[in-house]
Amino acid sequence: MIKIIALRELKSLFLSPLAWTILAITQFILCYQFLAQLETYLQIQAKLSVLESSPGITDLVIAPLLGGAAIVLLLIIPLLTMRTVSEEQKNQTLPLLFSAPVSMSQIILGKYLGILGFLLILIALISLMPLSLLLGAAIDLGQMSAAVLGLMLIVAAFTAAGIYISTLTRQPAIAAVGSFGLLLFLWIINWAGTSADTPIEGQNILAWFSLLNHFEPLLKGVFSTADIVYYLLFIWLFLVMSIRRLDRLRLPH
Repeated sequence: MIKIIALRELKSLFLSPLAWTILAITQFILCYQFLAQLETYLQIQAKLSVLESSPGITDLVIAPLLGGAAIVLLLIIPLLTMRTVSEEQKNQTLPLLFSAPVSMSQIILGKYLGILGFLLILIALISLMPLSLLLGAAIDLGQMSAAVLGLMLIVAAFTAAGIYISTLTRQPAIAAVGSFGLLLFLWIINWAGTSADTPIEGQNILAWFSLLNHFEPLLKGVFSTADIVYYLLFIWLFLVMSIRRLDRLRLPH
């Protein structure tokens, strides 16, 4: 049943103009960024070659591209998740969904995997840009693999949080704004710890909760189990809260 719901969700995305618009706009923005960074790298390549331990094309082109992709997807994913449950509530079709022989876990996981499948297709298309450099340059495939893994994890976390916010309201627009606000807050939460007045313990706690703080090491090719566990716990927490919230909506008031 999870597979059926996921395929139905994925198919409905591709049947709507929203998905195709997102694919086109995202590719255009990131392609422009990729070409601009590549041009800059080619201009300074001669100067970098005389330096010891100079950054390569992976550090100066690929990592910023995937970092920029995370920011673009932070803006886009709330638009994809806003309708998952809130529109069902608005159209009063949730009782029909509840009457089907599926559990709340299957509904949430199916919708989650459907949206995530679309986003993984998008990430695959984005990854083709840096991979095209293999035709004329040597790139650090290890660092790129870690960066792509980080992008996949952070996108999976964005989606889980977005679906949970969608369960809290009947209005898709409110769900989109709420998801964006939550994700942006978790992205920049460690900024508050940069103040000299903030104790070291407080800085460490804020840094641990920051989505960005766990993403940056992976962009640099630093694979840390703590970062992977953070994202897995984040995804698990928001999916569990979504299932519990949907279960509460199922019960008569």
